[in-house]
Amino acid sequence: MQKYADYIEQIEIDSLWSGVKHVVWNLDRKVNILSGVNGVGKSTILNKVVKGLSAGGEFPSHMLKGVRLKVVPSDAKWIKYDIIRSFDRPLMNAEAITKMDLSLVTELDWQLFQLQRKYLDYQVNIGNRIIEVLQSGGADAAEKAQQVSEPKKIFQDMIDNLFADTGKKIIRTENEIRFSQIGETLVPYQLSSGEKQILAILLTVLVEDNGNYVLFMDEPEVSLHVEWQQQLIDLILKLNPNVQIILTTHSPAVIMNGWMDKVTEVSDITDQP
Repeated sequence: MQKYADYIEQIEIDSLWSGVKHVVWNLDRKVNILSGVNGVGKSTILNKVVKGLSAGGEFPSHMLKGVRLKVVPSDAKWIKYDIIRSFDRPLMNAEAITKMDLSLVTELDWQLFQLQRKYLDYQVNIGNRIIEVLQSGGADAAEKAQQVSEPKKIFQDMIDNLFADTGKKIIRTENEIRFSQIGETLVPYQLSSGEKQILAILLTVLVEDNGNYVLFMDEPEVSLHVEWQQQLIDLILKLNPNVQIILTTHSPAVIMNGWMDKVTEVSDITDQP
């Protein structure tokens, strides 16, 4: 049976590149923010860890190549994780996807398309759990069934609140993510870049279904309004209190809601000649 880690306790890297010999980063259980000027290695640290992880999250030393992870529990050999990157570049195979009758233009569009599939699976899973709870016949069955569906409602309420200024609301009777705006129905690919970005982040967190896992984010503030940047960490933790966040940022707004003590400078975790 695969044993998954609850979180990463320490990241150790033999070398980022010539001139930086060694990296040791002791991590917080919940929130970790890596800061520093351009070019010091913030993204490189995240990329070296993520690149070494297999699609299933296995992390034996021969796969990570100079990267060592200490995890909790210490005998776990697998990590559930997601990676969020901030750019919204044109989709390289957009022509092929258009032939599939999908109006996907950017990488964020493609990410949201894949998340829609996971969202459908997530809803099937919680639906099955609700049925199981109700069929148990316990006195508190109705209350427990409501608790199972609560994260989905929290997610929908969050998105409605974030998009309130533009009048967009999630259509809650739809199985896929759809929005209503002044009588018109919109799909996620019609949203602005910032709206797509926050939707992708929160939907990624939701479909992990309150499990222990690691969310890597590389400069997630790009395209986000400053108020959304300020709320970002709190929204993620409200949606899944069991997530461990590891992110890089240039934005002071991301840490303004009480996260200053979770910031680590690259220079503080590297040995340099």
